[in-house]
Amino acid sequence: MFDLTRLGAWGDLPFFTDDLPRITGQLDPDILPPPALTFTALERCQPDATKVVILGQDPYHTDNKADGLAFSINPSFTGNLASLGNIFKEIQSDTGQTRTKTNLHDWADQGVLLLNTALSVAPGQAGAHAKLGWSKLVGQVLARLDQAPRAFILWGAHAQKYAPDLAPHHLILTSAHPSPLSAHRGFFGSRPFSKVNQWLMDRGETPINWADT
Repeated sequence: MFDLTRLGAWGDLPFFTDDLPRITGQLDPDILPPPALTFTALERCQPDATKVVILGQDPYHTDNKADGLAFSINPSFTGNLASLGNIFKEIQSDTGQTRTKTNLHDWADQGVLLLNTALSVAPGQAGAHAKLGWSKLVGQVLARLDQAPRAFILWGAHAQKYAPDLAPHHLILTSAHPSPLSAHRGFFGSRPFSKVNQWLMDRGETPINWADT
């Protein structure tokens, strides 16, 4: 069901031999994003290249919307941007920059790991796969990244439950999820993008270009 040949350095995580076969047995072929895109976040952003981790909840459950990166949306999708639209508003308010490009692959290529706490969802059923065991993978990914200081943006309760496991040498930013249901409860005005960039620059690292490229 899944092609694991593109995982690179992530491929040796125990999850892929110990847990994924069981999860695969519980999944229908029509999961979202499609199986070929399930691990795009890991494929696109290898451990040594990761500077920032944005942790979300689960993929969009609307057909053709999720592309394997948390919050990223296929360019061909023409519906409501929901969470991503609110992220764009915060980028504008926080940095003065504009972003309209819904595909976030350029963030991944700059070292931003866009990971959901569940990597699949059933069409039309938000949260349907939250308890399948994807948390094992997320825990192992974060443990792999825990050794060196990185910036973590944890949006929503599902992401924030991982905060206690992170070392104090990281920058850890938490707020409400950018979903239209919760964005006004602390996401707007949280200024995560400028805070991350200031932290990176203070460490002598290149800041992230959050705007359209």
